[in-house]
Amino acid sequence: MNHTILIVTNSADLHADLIVPILASKGCRTFRIDLDAFPRDYQFAQLFDTGGASQRIRRLSDDSCLDLGSVGAVWLRKAAEFSYRSAELGPQERAFAKLETEQAMFGLLYNLDCYWMSHPRVLRGAQWKGEQLKRAARFGFRIPASIVTNSADEARRFLQSIDGRKIFKTLSSPYLGAETLAPEQRTTGALRTVLVDDGMLDQLDAVDELPCHFQEYVPKQYELRVTIIGRRVFAAKIHSQDDPRTMIDSRDMSAEIRYEATRLPLDVEQRCVEFVRSYGLEYGAIDLIVTPSGDHVFLENNPCGQFLYVEQLIPEYRLLDAVADQLIAGAACQP
Repeated sequence: MNHTILIVTNSADLHADLIVPILASKGCRTFRIDLDAFPRDYQFAQLFDTGGASQRIRRLSDDSCLDLGSVGAVWLRKAAEFSYRSAELGPQERAFAKLETEQAMFGLLYNLDCYWMSHPRVLRGAQWKGEQLKRAARFGFRIPASIVTNSADEARRFLQSIDGRKIFKTLSSPYLGAETLAPEQRTTGALRTVLVDDGMLDQLDAVDELPCHFQEYVPKQYELRVTIIGRRVFAAKIHSQDDPRTMIDSRDMSAEIRYEATRLPLDVEQRCVEFVRSYGLEYGAIDLIVTPSGDHVFLENNPCGQFLYVEQLIPEYRLLDAVADQLIAGAACQP
């Protein structure tokens, strides 16, 4: 295979660090763009005429060059804030620089006619939690009763209508936007899924300030992280109810709960694949709850979700190799 695999991510992405040598061992050339070092540590040119366009990029740290016409597959991983050579840009200068860099970067990448895992326009359409819930119900998943609102009165009515426990969860980032700020600008830590208690009910007027997301609490037998790579399905059973720290939110990695490989019922597996593919995605990481009665309840799909921790906890799931093989197969299909 002569096609280069382009990896677009940031410098802190361990997934990309580990997959580059795997791809090299399989005879593939890679080129990596770390967005938190772009455009500072790169030079590129995009030339247009009536005969078409030529595009190339050079990484200054090692003087490696890429003709983007040779790209057979793109792995679009993680975003980051751009960096510039000058550390003294004023607020308007930085705002303008960001807009210009976005235009240049995505003008450079969007037109690549190759295999994508996954294309930015597809990722953009797949990230909205409210739309995911509606789509999941259409695909036959059971979903939790939910509300997204900026009306405290609507939130009260919804919460009063739910028998049993209720939860609050963020729509975007559990880190409350901190990942977009410099460390010295961050004022609070993460807010993961929490039970709605009396204290929260007393402060419900705050919902009028910005949209909030409430759901019924769904009792759990266990949880599932279902990683879809192409059409391959890797289902991880998460024994979240074995530790009090993970009963409500299984993302507390300080709790050493069991992860094990499992097989989904065939209809659920097919539904997961079809759900991810309905967006045009080549990758997805779906979170499900399995109730004590055995129902599978959809929570969300993460179109660029992390998977390395699953492989670390379930070594038989060689997810890095699966991603590498999918990229290689996609690149090989290019003319």
